[in-house]
Amino acid sequence: MSKAILRTNSRKTDLYKNLRIYSHKTTRRILKGVIHVQASFNNTIITITDVRGQVISWSSAGTLGFKGTKRGTPFAAQSAAANAIRTVVNQGMQRAEIMIKGPGLGRDATLRAIRRSGILLTFIRDVTHMPHNGCRPYKKRRV
Repeated sequence: MSKAILRTNSRKTDLYKNLRIYSHKTTRRILKGVIHVQASFNNTIITITDVRGQVISWSSAGTLGFKGTKRGTPFAAQSAAANAIRTVVNQGMQRAEIMIKGPGLGRDATLRAIRRSGILLTFIRDVTHMPHNGCRPYKKRRV
């Protein structure tokens, strides 16, 4: 294989010779955020946003490699919460609000992992959907 030879006398290289290259990715300092926890029976998803709702970090039990019924365990939820919070603590988050949704086993384990991380919690809110009257029940079974 032969290497490509760059032509130095072309006008294009002269134009770009004095330009500086900047990286587009900058680390933002986030002091306050919202931690959304969705705990179902099969998985636990943790999403961390800033106050405006833009996602900063997220993790779930499935992305950490837990498969099948192990995704719904409290240990998997605790690991997912620790993984999501690790990146946010490095960006300087100090305070957070928690919104917990769902009936899963990972609710309490996630809360314990967040408390242990050192983030100060302003409030914890349960935003699980509650049906007012629910769906129409099935027909009564005739035997």
